[in-house]
Amino acid sequence: MRGIGSLAGLLIVAIIAGLIYKYEFNDSQSPGVSTPVQTIDVVGVKNDLLAIAQAERTYGAEHGSFVSLGELNSSGALAIQKTSRDGYTYEVQTESQNFHVIAHCPASTTPGCVSYSIDQTMEIQTAQ
Repeated sequence: MRGIGSLAGLLIVAIIAGLIYKYEFNDSQSPGVSTPVQTIDVVGVKNDLLAIAQAERTYGAEHGSFVSLGELNSSGALAIQKTSRDGYTYEVQTESQNFHVIAHCPASTTPGCVSYSIDQTMEIQTAQ
């Protein structure tokens, strides 16, 4: 009798652990991401956005203005020489007092993907 109670308790703990894992894993994924490879790609894109935004902030502090992605690369302000990653393409939009970096998703090859953006606040957001 004691063995059945232990087995039932172990089964309940296993079910609870499985449900927690399922809900935590589903909540941790970014919108538009459905596979582990896509998750890795999106993390890389977000890291690139952060690097580009940091380079813009540094360049802006030193020169008093923001510049295009090509100018960041040619000036040496940007450590990465990428203008794209895994189908995502990067675009930098500048104004006198701010900038906006957008990672455009490859919707034609990856339906349901999400574009991301970042500005001088250094917060990555889904792009509209």
